[in-house]
Amino acid sequence: MFYLKYRPKTIKEIDNLSAKVMIGKILESTTLPHAFLFVGQKGTGKTSTARILAKAVNCLNNKFSPNPSNDFQSYEPCNKCVNCKSISLSSFTDVIEMDAASNRGIEEIKSLIRETSFLPMSGGFRVFIIDEAHMITNEGFNALLKTLEEPPKSAIFILATTNLEKLPKTIVSRCLKINFGKANATDIYSMLKRITKSENINFSDDLLRLIASHSENSFRDGAKILEEISLQKIKTVEELEKFLGIRGRNDLLEIIEKKDLKKTLSWIEDFSQNGGDFKSLIEDILNQLHSLLLIKNEVIKNEDNQTTLNLNEISLLMKLLIEAYQNLRNTPIDSLPVEIALIEFYNSVRI
Repeated sequence: MFYLKYRPKTIKEIDNLSAKVMIGKILESTTLPHAFLFVGQKGTGKTSTARILAKAVNCLNNKFSPNPSNDFQSYEPCNKCVNCKSISLSSFTDVIEMDAASNRGIEEIKSLIRETSFLPMSGGFRVFIIDEAHMITNEGFNALLKTLEEPPKSAIFILATTNLEKLPKTIVSRCLKINFGKANATDIYSMLKRITKSENINFSDDLLRLIASHSENSFRDGAKILEEISLQKIKTVEELEKFLGIRGRNDLLEIIEKKDLKKTLSWIEDFSQNGGDFKSLIEDILNQLHSLLLIKNEVIKNEDNQTTLNLNEISLLMKLLIEAYQNLRNTPIDSLPVEIALIEFYNSVRI
C-alpha cells in the first residue's frame, strides 16, 4: 500500500507543511513541551508525525542522544540506530501507543499513567501516543489531567484527535496544540510527486493535480487513488476523470447559466447513468462558484470570467448546493438532491 510504504520517516519528509515547520522549531529549541495535541481530520499525518517525533527524541544519532559525548546538531531521526528501527517496528518499550476509541475508560487511562512512573529503558523519553483522544471518557480525562499538570520529566504525551470540541478545555490548555488542518492540494501534490519518483511512475502534472484536488483533503486518500489508477493502468486526465466520476467540470455550470431546465436535467441524468460522482460534482461547482463570488466582489481578478450569473444568483445557488451536499447521505437516488436544488434555483430566479 503506497500510503503505508511512503509514510514520512523524518521531519523533513512530513507532507503537512505547517505542522513540519512548527515541529522543526520546537525540536530546535532547548526545552521540549511535555504534552502535544495534534488536531486535524483523518489522513492528515497526525499519527505518522507522532511516531517521527518519538523517534527524534529517542534517536541515538542526533542532538537528543543520551550519550554525553555526542556532538550532533541535527534533530532529525537517523532511522538507522536500534531505537529508530524499533520505533518503526512498533517494538520500542519506551513508546506506548493507545487507541482511545477502544481503550477509553478510567482503568485504561490509569494503567497508562502508571507507565509514566518508569524511567526510559533505552531512550531519553517515554512517549505516550493517544490516538482518537476525544473518545476518552470524562472519568478518564479527569485521571489524565493530574499527570498532564505535573508530568515526569522523562515523559512526553502526544494526543491526536479529529474532534477538538470534544476535548475538555482543561486538557487542551495543558498541551501544545499543533493544527494539521486539512491537507491542501499543493501539499498532496508534493507527496504524490515524491511517491511517483520513488516508484518510477510517469504521470503528468495535470493528472497528479487532479488526484490532489479530489483526495478529500487527505494524504492517505491521495496515495490510495494514486495506487488504484496505477494498478488500473490509467494514464490520461480523461481516463482519470471517468474513473473518479467527473465529467467536464465546467459543462454543468455553463448549462445552469443558460437557465434551461430540460437540458440541465438531461445532463444530470446522463451524468448519473455514466456512474458520475455527485459528491465530487457538487464540490467542483461550489469551488467554481466560490471563485466567481470573489471575482464579482473584486477580491481576485480574472479577465477571462464571462459568467452571466449575478451575485444574488451565485449566492443562492451555493446555498442550495450546500443543502444538496448535506442531503446526499440520506437520499435513495444519488441525483435527487442536485435535481431538487437546481429546480428550486430556477423557480427562484423565474426562468
